[in-house]
Amino acid sequence: MGHYSALAVAREAFRDHRGWQRAWKSPEPRRRYDVVIVGAGGHGLATAYHLGRNHGITNVAILEKGWLGGGNTGRNTTIIRSNYLQDASAAIYEKARALYETLSQDLNYNVMFSPRGVMMLAQTEHEVRGYRRTAHANALQGVETEFIEPGRVKELCPIIEVRGPRYPVLGALWQPRGGTARHDAVAWGYARRCSEMGMDIIQKCEVTGIRTSGGEVKGVVTTRGDVDCGKLGIVVAGHSGHLAEMAGFRLPVESVALQALVSEPVKPCMDVVVMANTVHGYMSQSDKGEMVIGGGADGFVNYTQRGSFSHIEETVRALVETFPMISRLKMLRHWGGIVDMTGDRSPILSRTPVGNLFINCGWGTGGFKAIPGSGWGFAELMAKGESPLCAAFGLDRFREGRFIDESVAAGVAH
Repeated sequence: MGHYSALAVAREAFRDHRGWQRAWKSPEPRRRYDVVIVGAGGHGLATAYHLGRNHGITNVAILEKGWLGGGNTGRNTTIIRSNYLQDASAAIYEKARALYETLSQDLNYNVMFSPRGVMMLAQTEHEVRGYRRTAHANALQGVETEFIEPGRVKELCPIIEVRGPRYPVLGALWQPRGGTARHDAVAWGYARRCSEMGMDIIQKCEVTGIRTSGGEVKGVVTTRGDVDCGKLGIVVAGHSGHLAEMAGFRLPVESVALQALVSEPVKPCMDVVVMANTVHGYMSQSDKGEMVIGGGADGFVNYTQRGSFSHIEETVRALVETFPMISRLKMLRHWGGIVDMTGDRSPILSRTPVGNLFINCGWGTGGFKAIPGSGWGFAELMAKGESPLCAAFGLDRFREGRFIDESVAAGVAH
């Protein structure tokens, strides 16, 4: 594949841009691979990329029942942060945030990473104590955060109303090196590099069964034929429970919709990301000028990818009191994504009861920010059988009671 550069852009400009190659190949599935990964979203593609880059495993197929990046990777609000309370969480999210900083160069694809900073508002005395505690924990973990006062919050984001009667801003947990990235570009960049390494990305290929023998995985049954494999990784977000059932075991997860919306484009008015737990919403401004708004997950189990007006109204009504200027904006579009939630609101990166079958799921509302770190750790787990980044996130923690409770430390639901 051609190398993207300023020189390449200039060269193609003189050729009417007719010399560009396809970003990734679309091959037919082969009979057997060393590794098969189910799910061509950000986490699945990042896992494949690090299998090749870090461990030299390139006989890999990534199977996707829809289109590449068509699940949660293309349906999130692109926030990147690592200011988590628990040590295991901070480690994997900080690994991801650090990898995001050089991801465009590593992939030779502009993922539009914008380290604009993320602040999590403290609007109750309880939140002030909680975020001060998190700031101290982050200092011990090597994660750069600080607790800032209301005046600094207003300075960083002038459109905030810090003296609201119901939701006054008492301070915020500020991570200056957090930010956003372009979600589609992350998936496309990983896909391009995986294809360049000789891996097969097979779209419109739904897995309908998992074949096992002697307690070990042997392959998958798909709508495009049977595929044998030495190792199998399941990375399918909200549908993880269905794939696990095919393999003969159950997962401690629930699937729910997570909704978001964008407003009509407006002139630049906000150059940071703001998360507000008390009013249960978060907001940033995209490069196109849209206000990107999201809230918590639905309170009931469902598999819809559509938004509901009642949930959007609840989120926006609360945010309007903290950002009065958005009351005059029109909604451009809204949507939902299917996320899987564990009881402790932390992910699962683990071996399974089936030999050579590995699972990566349970990211809840925090999946996009973790993509590079998740791919790094999960690839190591699949290649070596163990990974320091993944050690705390095994399935056995639910049996042993070793929960990684991040529900208190999260900006919204996770």
